[in-house]
Amino acid sequence: MNRLGISIYPERTTVEKDLEYIALAHYYGFTRIFTCLLSVEGSRQEILDRFQETIRFANDHRMQVVVDIAPRVMERLGVSYQDLSFFHDMGVYGVRLDLGFSGKEEAEMTMNPHGLAIEINMSGGTKYLENILTHRLNKDNLIGSHNFYPHRYTGLSDSHFSDCSRVFKQNGIRTAAFINSPSATFGPWPVTEGLCTLEKHRELPIQVQAKHLFMTGLIDDVIIANAYASEEELKTLSRLDPRLPTFEVELYETATELERDIVLKESHFYRGDVSDYVIRSTQSRVKYRQESFPPTNTPPIRRGDLLIDNEQYGQYKGELQIALQDMENSGKTNVVGRIVEDETFLLDHLQPWSSFAFVLKGQLVSDGAYFFKQKPPAPAEG
Repeated sequence: MNRLGISIYPERTTVEKDLEYIALAHYYGFTRIFTCLLSVEGSRQEILDRFQETIRFANDHRMQVVVDIAPRVMERLGVSYQDLSFFHDMGVYGVRLDLGFSGKEEAEMTMNPHGLAIEINMSGGTKYLENILTHRLNKDNLIGSHNFYPHRYTGLSDSHFSDCSRVFKQNGIRTAAFINSPSATFGPWPVTEGLCTLEKHRELPIQVQAKHLFMTGLIDDVIIANAYASEEELKTLSRLDPRLPTFEVELYETATELERDIVLKESHFYRGDVSDYVIRSTQSRVKYRQESFPPTNTPPIRRGDLLIDNEQYGQYKGELQIALQDMENSGKTNVVGRIVEDETFLLDHLQPWSSFAFVLKGQLVSDGAYFFKQKPPAPAEG
């Protein structure tokens, strides 16, 4: 099951604003919260006083709070890896080790009597996880998450992200990564040039970042790293279905009503006999084989174009395709629209034998459809 999360930084704001944000995120189906002690000053008691009310409120809203720490933070607070009762007293679901120990300590931490989750850093690219797994541990309490990178051009590359994430998935460890809210204004540090795991996400719309992470099949939980995301952004993410890749498209005026219906209303399935040139969804040519598909708009084809073969292509008429490469057009294929530019790279992550869908640009999903959103409370009697 995929999940959504937010981040809060109590030292940078007020309890009231954090509680309001948590309540709103809960309403839209978010179930994880990331927070950070790396940038927080104060004694044990001061930190407890600053965080406990907020964490208690999150727990009451069935949201799991993970707090980011490191050995130096634990040392400053007088906390041993053998005794995590301080974090239990905070009320958190788990602790995230931004920097870890030798592997033996992490394994022992998973055995803590409080059942705290131990989240380890996924971005290092070392044998860190494999080392931990060589020790006696409670694997059920071990999870992972990537870093986020406030400094422009320092985020992870695609290849490094994939290599690191794949190790965790292959070992059955739950994974998470961070995305950036363009409307949010702060994180744990003064530098906030967008807080994201992947560098390519820094300037992308928030829903495209989330779609990409889900489509990789490598990330279970997607967390907004900066605060506060707008309600519209939370709502947008709540309407994503991680199981059904959905592309935003623009349709041309030349597209017929039938062609528009094929794009927007029919179910689409990526045929398994893969081509380097197009993704084929062929059921429309079967369903509408008696219909007319006259030639309309037949310019040269570009990657990301939506194609429907016209009647000059004989038995292929009515078949929908997505162009994976620029190609010549023989005149037998109508170009009916195009995937929005921000999302064309997602085509590389669409897997054969998978279903997919299209929506008009700006619509995201069909009106009223939510995947993550909580059910609204029942009206009061009387």
